[in-house]
Amino acid sequence: MAYYTIPEFEGKVCGQRLIWETAGELVYLEPYGKNAIRFRSSKSLHIDEELNWTLLPAQKVSEVQIHMDKERGQIVNGKITAEITGDGTVTYYRTNTREILLEESWIDGRVHTAPLRRAREYRVTSGNQFRMSLYFREQADEHFYGMGQDANDCFDLKGSTVELLQKNGKCTIPYVYSSRGYGFLWNNPAIGRAEFVKNHTLWHAQCARQMDYIVITGDSPDEINSHFTEITGRAPMLPAWAAGFWQCKLRYETQEELLAVAREYKRRGLPISVIVIDYFHWTMQGEWKFDPEKWPDPKAMVEELDQMGIKLMVSIWPTIDPRSENYAYMMRHNYLLRAEKGVDVVFMFFGPQTYVDTTHPDGQRYFWSRAKNNYYDYGIKTFWLDEAEPEMRPYDYDNVRMYLGNAEEVGNLYCVGYAKAFYDGLREQGEEVCNLVRCAWLGSQRYGVVLWSGDIASTFDSLRKQLKAGLNVSLCGIPWWTTDIGGFINGDPEDEEFRELIVRWFAFGVFCPIFRLHGFRLPYPVRDILNPDGYCGSGGPNEVWSFGERAYEILTGLLHLRERLIPYLMEQMKTASDTGRPVMRPLFYDFPSDQNAYGVEDEYMFGSDLLVAPVIEQGVQSRTVYLPAGSRWTDACTGDTREGGCRIEVPAPLEKIPVFYRDGKDLGLFR
Repeated sequence: MAYYTIPEFEGKVCGQRLIWETAGELVYLEPYGKNAIRFRSSKSLHIDEELNWTLLPAQKVSEVQIHMDKERGQIVNGKITAEITGDGTVTYYRTNTREILLEESWIDGRVHTAPLRRAREYRVTSGNQFRMSLYFREQADEHFYGMGQDANDCFDLKGSTVELLQKNGKCTIPYVYSSRGYGFLWNNPAIGRAEFVKNHTLWHAQCARQMDYIVITGDSPDEINSHFTEITGRAPMLPAWAAGFWQCKLRYETQEELLAVAREYKRRGLPISVIVIDYFHWTMQGEWKFDPEKWPDPKAMVEELDQMGIKLMVSIWPTIDPRSENYAYMMRHNYLLRAEKGVDVVFMFFGPQTYVDTTHPDGQRYFWSRAKNNYYDYGIKTFWLDEAEPEMRPYDYDNVRMYLGNAEEVGNLYCVGYAKAFYDGLREQGEEVCNLVRCAWLGSQRYGVVLWSGDIASTFDSLRKQLKAGLNVSLCGIPWWTTDIGGFINGDPEDEEFRELIVRWFAFGVFCPIFRLHGFRLPYPVRDILNPDGYCGSGGPNEVWSFGERAYEILTGLLHLRERLIPYLMEQMKTASDTGRPVMRPLFYDFPSDQNAYGVEDEYMFGSDLLVAPVIEQGVQSRTVYLPAGSRWTDACTGDTREGGCRIEVPAPLEKIPVFYRDGKDLGLFR
């Protein structure tokens, strides 16, 4: 048998770019900002240099070195080195130690027979579009974090598979942080999957023109995150009002009902910053205006809320009904999603619906113009951008046409265009931007979005999963994040088990970047929510006084705790805006040399000085807390101090959430 011999390396240099080519493939390796190397390849033998999707232009780096000999080509950009051999295999090293960070995985080594598998596989779908797979070697000691938010109960993603698509409750941001000290950004909005499994790491795109990814390294998770957010963007500064308490439910049906709730918060002396009008306050999907029978005087409503110091947020859906007043115009101008085959319907909800095409620049502007005329001009300046995936039934991505292309190739970008439409419109009016959104992708944060985790169950199991999802998404550039406190579905305000859950979740919510109560509470309306007559009812009560006297007393205390926390939170938000450093983050982010920290999935740092260990199990009165090595920790409730590097058991009655100050920093939160 003949064994495989690596051919001589034949490459060339063009500026700071190392180019390698062989029969049927073209590869570019080049710097992309500090300590980062971008890889692009194509089987079409053409790489579109304008195809950057949402990446920002990279900071220029001057000291890039490229070396070539008969065996390999090598490009050095600060702390990272990439090497490509004559057969096209690429390996990434830490420059100063030659430690391997990441290496491609070829299952081959034979001649005169078919290869088992190549590291980069392409299969043409049509024209210059391909189904692409990229394989890296598995490292037994490697752990992965990030990839957006997914209620899959996985904090460490090692051993898991992640679908690269968007759904209600699943938000994919294709960036992963490795415990080996690098970040990996898959710059491709195609539907696909990533596998972090025992025999390989795989990145797969169902339909793409070229392979495109960036590897980033540094001396700490914070340094890597800084480089990552330099090229994907950072959030603007959080408006001060957004740090307070947001009151929401499904749904306030009338203007008077909503105002009565706002007045009751004020009568009771309870802090409140935002109150929300949820969906189906409109005349019809795609008309984006108040039903005048239920909401007769929006301007007066906004003015009264303003006098109480409460911002009004209004829900927007990008769905559009063929019977709505905007449909014909938007269809003629190609501002709507269309089917590649059959009827242009992607969602059935009170009748057939399609969506605004938020990848169309003119469609974005028209969409905002309707919201401006019917909401902003009444004084409403913050919006809930729901259905942002977009939700489809069924998810036949290959049958959906967007302005940017077929949804199988570009579908993950929908949420970015949605956020951008409202960001651009509000900024044009001189407003600061803070909009709630149900989905995000690379770069969404720079459009002033608060990401929330979708329509989730009202259970302790769900609470545990949300905590892990929040920690993973924090590593993906999103500093403004929240959940539906109490979960969205099936919570009963009269049920003692749910009352325990709402208190525990509320305490967790205090120490989330955004503090928002929402849910579709029992009892549900007599008519089904999906009744074809178009009526969308309201669930049971969901205000802080709705869950019994004991819960009300605890929740009231937590509301005031959040108020005391706001000055500290705003300092952390300023840091996030300036540097990209997430407010809520896993323990290993601050303590990367403590190997125990990489396995802690039920506590987190909240800014630089607070460790938070929420209670996420039913019926418990205490919990174990790991205190990372390298710091001293003070129990914020008792004042007891301990050295880090240990696990301790702490009391956690219903009235208490375990919180620890780092290195003597006493914020006086519980006094």
